[in-house]
Amino acid sequence: MKRILVTGAAGFIGYHTVQRLVNEGHYVVGLDNLNTYYDIRLKFGRLDNMGISSSKLLQGTLLPSSKFKNYHFIQLNLVDRAPLNQLFTDQKFDYVVNLAAQAGVRYSIEKPSVYIESNIVGFANILEACRNFEIKHLTYASSSSVYGLNESVPFSTQDSTNHPMSLYAATKKSNELLAHTYSHLFQLPTSGIRFFTVYGPWGRPDMAYYIFANKITSGEKIDVYNNGIMERDFTYVDDIVEGTIKVLKKPPVPSVNWNPLNPQADTSSAPYRIYNIGANEPVKLMDFINTLEDSLGMKAELNYMPIQPGDVTKTWANVDNLINDFDYSPKTSLKDGISQFVNWYKEFHKV
Repeated sequence: MKRILVTGAAGFIGYHTVQRLVNEGHYVVGLDNLNTYYDIRLKFGRLDNMGISSSKLLQGTLLPSSKFKNYHFIQLNLVDRAPLNQLFTDQKFDYVVNLAAQAGVRYSIEKPSVYIESNIVGFANILEACRNFEIKHLTYASSSSVYGLNESVPFSTQDSTNHPMSLYAATKKSNELLAHTYSHLFQLPTSGIRFFTVYGPWGRPDMAYYIFANKITSGEKIDVYNNGIMERDFTYVDDIVEGTIKVLKKPPVPSVNWNPLNPQADTSSAPYRIYNIGANEPVKLMDFINTLEDSLGMKAELNYMPIQPGDVTKTWANVDNLINDFDYSPKTSLKDGISQFVNWYKEFHKV
């Protein structure tokens, strides 16, 4: 049994990751600041499923789960360094999974300061705590958005990520750079995972598939950007979690073949790795909408729109290094994944 901190534990991917680790028998502390970027009832629902009552929440207080003896939760902001360090002192973690971040590409255009504080200052505090408390491995969420203006697909972890198109992407790129610095200077093993368009039960309501479901079921038109000429490497949340945990359990070591005269972008002479996790199969937006319609048993009314600032037209993950290092790649088909989401959606929203 390992002692593991999961930040962003009341979030979409964080909730599923916590659930998996707890069921494997590890001792887990979940941390989340419970901001109101989207409907807080979703976050409370995820916490409730893990035995944490929203009525008992108190900032900075560690709460035991009523369902799992090996799970505790704390409401805490990563920007608050002193209580974060106290948590590390008290809990003596072996591993950290950092999934806490202010999400959303378009929202980052409206509220840039929120992203700087949460995604850069908060992440720097996590790195400092991991260094000072000798964490065996920090695994953290990056994003496919770091590929930015790069149009060479499928996106490889060997590709340049120096031209982000949104502040959100820039903060995720910054995380990777900061992590490498800590790996190099302090030999802290770090692994960054670039997630590709995650979907599934208990998802984020600001994501396109969730917005589509809301509008289709209420008879509203859905906005289809770039006139529908978009492709995404939709990745089911269970596949994301499986890959994340496989990476977590294998701390990176310095690459003996790393050449500073021809440096590889995803490895290093330090204990540092970068991975993509995507389905490796881009889906046309209109095909995705058709699959969602079939699963809901309802037709969508479409409102075609121009592309939005910060959006890219196509994402597609090359997952070769994930396969090579872990013999793993996502397996869930779009049809099966959408079916699982729709089943949950109908129950949760009483459709």
